[in-house]
Amino acid sequence: MSLKQARTPRFLSALAIAGCLALGMPIATLAQGLPGLTIFSGVDRENLLGYRLDFDGRPGSRDRYRLRIPARKMDTAVSQFAITYPDTYRGEFDEDDIEIRISGDSIPLDEVTWDRENRVIEIYPVTPIPADTRVEIVFSNVRNPTNGGTHYFNALVQTPGDVPLLRYVGTWIVNIGSQ
Repeated sequence: MSLKQARTPRFLSALAIAGCLALGMPIATLAQGLPGLTIFSGVDRENLLGYRLDFDGRPGSRDRYRLRIPARKMDTAVSQFAITYPDTYRGEFDEDDIEIRISGDSIPLDEVTWDRENRVIEIYPVTPIPADTRVEIVFSNVRNPTNGGTHYFNALVQTPGDVPLLRYVGTWIVNIGSQ
């Protein structure tokens, strides 16, 4: 391979990124259901949460969302998870097919409620999840919205105890149909 051939892919990649930056367009990619590079999202980097869409986030199709919260974000025990989503998201969730997994194992849930009007899903485990635990919230049998696009899902948690206030943990920037 000549030196010129070796430099061509790097040059084209640099040119594409520079073009997006010059035009002020946000870069968001989706690679096989995983979040890609996100620039200019409006969410601080330390608040971005990882996720995976098992069936590639095709608009209008069924999917499984794996929303992850790292152990470092779980600084206290959690008795409730609340996941909010924007009014631009027109997908459908299956309340009976939502679970919380710790170390790959599903834990028992007391209740799952989907408040469509306020765009929030509340999940109550039977027993509080200990601090410093990596959590995966799995939404199976989701009907992706037909409009696709980028949707910001926010994770809020409530700790067991006296003050029943939800605390922001982070944001999943979910891309539907952005392949």
